[in-house]
Amino acid sequence: MRSGRNGGVLGRLGAFGFPTLRGYRASWLGADALAGLTLVAVVLPGQMATARLAGMPAVTGLYAFVAGSLAYALLGTNRQLSVGADSTIAPVLATGVAAVAVGSGYGVAMAFTAVGVGAALIAVGAFRLGWIAEFLSTPVITGVLAGIAVEIMVRQIPAILGVADGATTTIGELRRVAGQVSHVNGWSVGIALGVLAMIAAAERIDHRLPGPLAGLILSIAAVHALGLASRHGVAVLGAVPGGLPHVRLPYVSWSQLRRLPGLVLTVTFVCIAQTAATVRASGAAGPTDFDRDLIGIGAGSVVAGLIGAFPVDASPPNTAIATASGTRSQLANIMAAILVLGVVLVATAPLADLPEAMLAATLVFIATKLFRVGELRTILRFDRLEFALATVTLLTVALVGIEQGVAVAVILSLADRTRRTARPQDAVLGREPGTDHWIPADIGRPTEQLPGILVYLVYAPLWYGNADYFRLRIRHLVDAASSPVRAVIVDANGISDIDYTGLQALRELTAELRQRGVSIEIARASHLVHHDLKRGALLAQLGAGHLFASVQDAVNAVH
Repeated sequence: MRSGRNGGVLGRLGAFGFPTLRGYRASWLGADALAGLTLVAVVLPGQMATARLAGMPAVTGLYAFVAGSLAYALLGTNRQLSVGADSTIAPVLATGVAAVAVGSGYGVAMAFTAVGVGAALIAVGAFRLGWIAEFLSTPVITGVLAGIAVEIMVRQIPAILGVADGATTTIGELRRVAGQVSHVNGWSVGIALGVLAMIAAAERIDHRLPGPLAGLILSIAAVHALGLASRHGVAVLGAVPGGLPHVRLPYVSWSQLRRLPGLVLTVTFVCIAQTAATVRASGAAGPTDFDRDLIGIGAGSVVAGLIGAFPVDASPPNTAIATASGTRSQLANIMAAILVLGVVLVATAPLADLPEAMLAATLVFIATKLFRVGELRTILRFDRLEFALATVTLLTVALVGIEQGVAVAVILSLADRTRRTARPQDAVLGREPGTDHWIPADIGRPTEQLPGILVYLVYAPLWYGNADYFRLRIRHLVDAASSPVRAVIVDANGISDIDYTGLQALRELTAELRQRGVSIEIARASHLVHHDLKRGALLAQLGAGHLFASVQDAVNAVH
């Protein structure tokens, strides 16, 4: 009873939204508080670095985290998911918005984009369209993330070396840096390497250790104590305005509005795909609703846009940290958001001495997490073609652009799946001696063929993309048989459904084989295929006596 009273106030918040707080137990409070503090140590430098990656003031990253965390906690169902400024979509936003607006209009266009992305995510969740995340295969997603990692790393080189940036492409940035080698600032390089080493060491010991926060504090202390900004030209953030953000509805010109839908849709799609991947990886405890989670993230983006920030997304590294810290509910993210807001309100002054190289080093470390070398190796070992798809996507994102890379990724994913079903795997079956089991004849186990009978299995739905292939393939097998075929048995266990074109091909094949004195039998058809055959009148043409529950039943009928 006592535990119930202690958790009662938080539990009652579940009646006003906050789904993960329903049934909250007081015994969870310690784990959530620890997870919240751990998150703060990570997000303070990480969210500011992501804001700079998006081309926005550092403080807007903190605003975005607060907006995303609180909105998702109010509406989302996943206990571990952490939402905020995300390095995956930040370069997409920077490139896309820079093509639409510059100067003072850049921030307004970014905020408008956040509202648009949020509205799109809310619509996707409301209409339960979250399944569109499955249109990107894992190899292609791996390629997209690796390409984004390359883009992030290259764009941090100027800040790490202490030279000017400004190029709009990856190749252009490398060329620009190469022309400024003589102007490299050793202090900036030292800060970046030191921060990278500190973050990597903390990660190796225990990824809950606040390596980024330690790097932030020590780099600020070094700049202040050694006068690195004034004496040695180390670039720093400068004054960071604090306080509460102003709430206003962003607006853009008609010419800008016409050029933003592509960016909005691209970012929305990436958010859906990354949220799906993050939710799967989090091993969420308790019931979740992915579409409602998209609504929560969308609401966070809308709020972020209204306070002058940029779109938010599910954060894989922050979610992993929250999960490892033992978070039991979204209270951890609520606590983290409140603490970050406290920093924004009263403690932004020391951030003026924060070196740009420190933020760049943080982003480089984040990028190494996006470039999944182990995953790419696994894909290569499994299928060279899928590895080629990942590589093409990686190069397109890194060298051409993220928006174009995502478009290529979708096209490649659909093309690969279409290719596989248009030219599907198939097999001629043979019977295991002494049994009634029919298995592929080429898997290395002994099988026997019965004279005059061809048993054929195809692993795909029968549709307009493979209908002719299916018909011609069976005709070829009949022609190539060592003895005259009098019956073809189609094992339909691998056929999930048949469309009208597939039905026509099967009808033509049946008529053609009958003219040659060959009957066609269908075994192991699902109720869906049976329904397709009946609706297309092919069942009447075949006759009910030509459908069988098993391959052996069909063989017994024609042997």
